[in-house]
Amino acid sequence: MRHRLALSMAVVVASSAVAASAASAATPQRVVGDGTPASCTSAAVVEAVARGGRVGFDCGPDPVTIRMRATAKVRNTNPLLVLDGGGKVTLDGMNRRRILYQNTCDRRQVWTTSHCQNQATPRLIVKDLAFTRGNSTGERTDGGGGGAIFVRGGRLTVVDSRFARNRCDPRGPDVGGAAIRALSQFRNRPVLVVRSAFLGGRCSNGGALSSIGVSWSVVNSTFRGNRAIGRGANPARAGTAGGGNGGAIALDGNRYTLSVRGSRMEGNTANEGGGAIFFVSNNRTGTATLSGSTLRRNRSLGFETRGLPGIFFLGARPPRVIRGTTLAP
Repeated sequence: MRHRLALSMAVVVASSAVAASAASAATPQRVVGDGTPASCTSAAVVEAVARGGRVGFDCGPDPVTIRMRATAKVRNTNPLLVLDGGGKVTLDGMNRRRILYQNTCDRRQVWTTSHCQNQATPRLIVKDLAFTRGNSTGERTDGGGGGAIFVRGGRLTVVDSRFARNRCDPRGPDVGGAAIRALSQFRNRPVLVVRSAFLGGRCSNGGALSSIGVSWSVVNSTFRGNRAIGRGANPARAGTAGGGNGGAIALDGNRYTLSVRGSRMEGNTANEGGGAIFFVSNNRTGTATLSGSTLRRNRSLGFETRGLPGIFFLGARPPRVIRGTTLAP
């Protein structure tokens, strides 16, 4: 057991190091702003994201909030986008729009291959950046969701970032991810989330994160006050619109994995199942691991798995709960 635990933590450290170095190793190829807050505009962000590469910000010495008047969209011809806020930049969707969008199967972002659901690029890395009041309500492409970030295809990594008060559709059995919605990651490699915080998100399912058939590795991150506000679960009960699963995280699909390490989930709520985590592997091949994490005061107002407070789980076997993890009502 000691050997396996040490090996697991070594993998976590290595993954975190790779994410951090990938995001910060090179000098930005382009910069949003000229050193003043007024120069850091929504239009400048949209243009930089469309051009791709390593993008930094120069908005002056103080923290700045950029009100996004349009969604920034990644072009599929760009192999890499590193969006580095330097710990000073907040992108604000003003409760009106999604903030960041990537979709390899969206022809409007340039069609690059007939295998759009399984292509290696673009690689999107978000680092030291805050997202607030993103709202994808009413978005229908590929099922919607992802109030702050929607990604289909390529790869997504999030490092040292903060998500607060993001929203997506309040009803529906499958829509989810007030902060992040992910689909079709290359070769089912996991979305990597490191040292990030998810606060006060609201969506039908997945008040923070949501996906279908996508694996996740969540490391040293915090989920607090997120809520799945739909009603009727999935499939939707008669007379309801469905939803309400996964106060913080709502995952569905067949063969995929979830790894949560060194993280805290507190005070999240689901109107139906899984106040913290809702995990359903339809063919019972999916697996989950919880290591060195604390889950407490996550309310499942409808149902959860016996012995796993705040979690509803259907998979290949019960989640691996490694020593050092606390699960409490």
